[in-house]
Amino acid sequence: MSEKSYRPETRLVHSGALRSQYNETSEALFLTQGFIYETAEACEARFKGEDPGFIYSRFSNPNTSMFESRMIDLEGAEAARSTATGMAAVTTAILAPLRMGDHVVAAKALFGSCRYVIEELLPRYGIEFTLVDGLDLDQWQKAMRPNTKSLFLESPTNPTLDVLDISAIADIAHAGGARLIVDNVFATPLWQSPLALGADVVVYSATKHIDGQGRCLGGIILSSKDFIDEHIHNYLRQTGPSISPFNAWTLVKGLETLAIRVERQTQTAAAIADVLAQHPKISRLIYPGREDHPQAATVKKQMRAGSTLIGFEVKGGKAAAFRVLNELKVARISNNLGDAKSLVTHPATTTHQRLPLEARLELGITEGFIRFSAGLEHRDDLIEDLEAALAKA
Repeated sequence: MSEKSYRPETRLVHSGALRSQYNETSEALFLTQGFIYETAEACEARFKGEDPGFIYSRFSNPNTSMFESRMIDLEGAEAARSTATGMAAVTTAILAPLRMGDHVVAAKALFGSCRYVIEELLPRYGIEFTLVDGLDLDQWQKAMRPNTKSLFLESPTNPTLDVLDISAIADIAHAGGARLIVDNVFATPLWQSPLALGADVVVYSATKHIDGQGRCLGGIILSSKDFIDEHIHNYLRQTGPSISPFNAWTLVKGLETLAIRVERQTQTAAAIADVLAQHPKISRLIYPGREDHPQAATVKKQMRAGSTLIGFEVKGGKAAAFRVLNELKVARISNNLGDAKSLVTHPATTTHQRLPLEARLELGITEGFIRFSAGLEHRDDLIEDLEAALAKA
C-alpha cells in the first residue's frame, strides 16, 4: 500500500502488511525473540546494516514493523518506532535527544506522568525545564533560551480539553532552533495531524484509541527519518522499552476498526456534550466540537472533528462528583480512555492527584471535574445513565 492516494480508512486496513509463505488473510503472529541466518557472513551483514532484515525482537520484529508502517502511512510521517507503553514513547521522545545543559519548554497542562518526566526526571540528568501556560504564545516565546532543544505539549489537553495552537508554537520552536513534540492522543490521527501543522515529533499512547478495546499497552513515536535514526532507534535498541510482538499485532488489528470506532465515539461525545451543557447541575462543560469551546477558532483551524472526550464540572465539588460516578450503571470508573466501553475519571484524585491543589486549580482541575470518554454504547443509554446519576448528585 505504498500509494498515497488511498483514503485513511483503506490504509488502516491494508498498509504495512507482511505475509508469510502461506499468504494468510489476517496478519500472522511472529512470537520469536530472535532470527536465524543462513551463514555467518549473512549474520555479519545484517548486524552491519548492509542486509535489511530483522535481528532481535527487542528492537525489530515483523509485527512491530507492520504496526509502525501502518501508523507511518496514516500519520504522514517518514519513520516511526513503537514502544511498550505510551509513557515509554513520551519519555523516549523527550529524553533521548537531550544532553546535560539542554533546556525544555512544556505546557503546564499535561497528564500527570508527563509532568513527572518534565519536572522530576529531566533535572536528574542536568536538563532544565520551564513550564508555561500553553495557550499563551507570549509565554512560549519568552521561555525560549539559546539552549532550548525541545518544546512539548498535548492538544487537546488531559483532562480539560484545551486546544493549543500547534502551528504557532511550532513556529516559535523552529525560530529558536528547537523541535516541537506533540502528544496527539485526545485528537487521534484521524482528527488532527500535528506533523502537517509544523510539529516535528508526534507521540501516542496506543493503549487508548488505537487498541481501543482494553486489551494491551503500547506506544509509538513518529517523526522524520533523520530524527528516528539519529535519536530514537539506537536508544530503544540499547535501553529496551520494547513492545511485544503480540501487543503490536493486537494494535494492528485495532487500527483496522479505528476509523469506525472514533467516528462513532466522537458523534456520541458531541451529543452528550449538548445535553450536559444545558444541565442545571453542571457548572462547566468543555467539548472541542462546540461553538462555546474557549478555543473554538483554533479547533476549526487545526482539527477535522471534536474528540471522544468530554470534560464537565459538577456543582457540589468532590462529594457530588463521587455520587455521580458511583451512580453510573453503563459508564464505568476507570483511568483509561478511548475504549469501546464508556469510561469516567475523577482527575483530581487519579491521573492528576500527584499535583498540588494549587497546580490542579490553575489547570482547571477542580474537585467537581469529571472526564468522560465516550464508548460504543447507544448514545441514548449513555445520556439516560448520566441524567439519572446527576439527579442524585
